[in-house]
Amino acid sequence: MKISIVIPVLNEARHLPNTLSIQATDIEMIIVDGGSQDETVAIAQSFGVKVLQSNLGRATQMNAGAKVASGEILLFLHADTRLPDGFDQMIRDALKTAIAGAFQLSIDANQPGIRWIEQGVNWRSRYLQLPYGDQALFLRTETFHKIGGFPDLPIMEDFEFVRTLQQLGKIVILPKPVITSGRRWQKLGVFRTTIVNQIVVFAYLIGISPTRIQAWYRSGLRTIR
Repeated sequence: MKISIVIPVLNEARHLPNTLSIQATDIEMIIVDGGSQDETVAIAQSFGVKVLQSNLGRATQMNAGAKVASGEILLFLHADTRLPDGFDQMIRDALKTAIAGAFQLSIDANQPGIRWIEQGVNWRSRYLQLPYGDQALFLRTETFHKIGGFPDLPIMEDFEFVRTLQQLGKIVILPKPVITSGRRWQKLGVFRTTIVNQIVVFAYLIGISPTRIQAWYRSGLRTIR
C-alpha cells in the first residue's frame, strides 16, 4: 500500500531537510505550507515533493494534504521530526491488525529530565493508547475520511483525533522511535514545558475554549522557532 506523508509547515527551513531525507518504498510526500517567510517552500521544492499552500492551522493544513493524497495510508509528520529506518514496512504491517498507530518518541535533547519525559510519553501512548501528533500518527486513508479528518480546532486537534480513533479499534505504538526536535524543552526548560503541556490538556478537558487555550499557549511559547 502506498503511504502519503503529510507534513504541515510554517518557517521550518532549519529542520525540513533532515525530515525529508528518508529512504522508503512506494511513498509520496506532501508539504502543506501555512505562509512561511523563510526558505521552507524552496527547500521542499528542491526535494521534488508536492507543495501546497493552505490557511494556517495544523488541522487545516493536514486535512488539506490528506485531500490530495493518493496513498491508501496516511502518515502525519511534524516538520521537526525524523522517521526511523524501515518505517514504511512497519506501518504496513501494523495496519493489518490495528485501526491506527504511531511511534515511540525520542527527544533530540540532553537536558536533565528529558529521558523521564520520553518514558512518560511512551507509557501514556502504549497503555492509554493516546499518542500525540509529534509521534507521527498513521492510519488508512479510508478510516481518515470515515471519521471526517482532523477536527477544526486551533489546538488539541491530535488529542481529539486520537480519542475518536480509540472508539474504532486498537491503536498500535511501534517500538522504534521517531526523533523530534528538543527545541521546546531547550528554550523553556523541561519543567516549564511539561507544566505548560499538562495545563493545556487539563484546560481542554474541563471545557475551556480551544481558541483561548491556543492564545495562551502561543504567548508562552512565542520565542520558539
